[in-house]
Amino acid sequence: MSFSSEIKKELSCQLPSARHCRLAEISAILNFCTHVEEGTEGGRSVRMHTENLAVARKYFTLLRKTFNIDMNVSVRQNRNPRGSRSFEVTSYAGLEAARHALIQNPCCRRSYIRGAFLASGSISDPEKGYHFEIVCSEASRAEQLLEMLGSFGVEAKITLRKNSYILYVKEGSQIADILNVMEAHVGLMKFENIRILKEMRNSVNRQVNCETANLNKTVSAAVKQIEDIQYIQKTIGFEQLPENLAEIARLRLEQPGMSLKELGELLTPKVGKSGVNHRLRKLSFIAEELRDHKEERIL
Repeated sequence: MSFSSEIKKELSCQLPSARHCRLAEISAILNFCTHVEEGTEGGRSVRMHTENLAVARKYFTLLRKTFNIDMNVSVRQNRNPRGSRSFEVTSYAGLEAARHALIQNPCCRRSYIRGAFLASGSISDPEKGYHFEIVCSEASRAEQLLEMLGSFGVEAKITLRKNSYILYVKEGSQIADILNVMEAHVGLMKFENIRILKEMRNSVNRQVNCETANLNKTVSAAVKQIEDIQYIQKTIGFEQLPENLAEIARLRLEQPGMSLKELGELLTPKVGKSGVNHRLRKLSFIAEELRDHKEERIL
């Protein structure tokens, strides 16, 4: 079962106790996942179609508890490689009042957002990435949802995909807030656990990469230092150097893998890291001057 299906299954088990909240959730499902059909004898029916059994069950329960109306439920085997099923719930009573229910209270906004997600939403597996979206057939519905989510501090965006308006959120913390708004508390805990582990892994990877980069930088510097010292030894010898530079030059050749701090501990008297670095830079400067003079003589 996908993470999105897990969230919908959890939400399908929640039934608001207040009638106005049930109306708000029914209104969302009617707006996002139903169509009205004219009967042969002038009657009208409202059909809700979904491939998610939990959503069909939730819609059926909401209508039965709120209006106590008769409904027909049908199941169809889809002709696709996965062989999934689709479910259709048909009611014959007028539901226009529910479709246009006023959504004013925060509790009703929560229910409406929950119903919209059940009817037309999806959320990606947090192990792979962060993406929450609800597909809207009209711009006005997307704008309404945008405003509702904004009242809970969630900053969603809207984009046009083919002929649909997609309300989406890609920020992990914002998606966690949406799950909390919809009262998907079990899914929220799972989402946050995965998010924390991912952030820890990313933090460790960044630290390892930083330490690796520093190590490579240190190794490269040591290799350059040894090349410069060997060039000085080959051209003029250490006897031409001041004693403090000759001492650090010999020590660096003897201990090519030591850090600057460790090299300083072996000097007499001991020298700090910055002092060792200063002496090695002087040696590099001398080596560069020797190379420049050699080129001048050649020319």
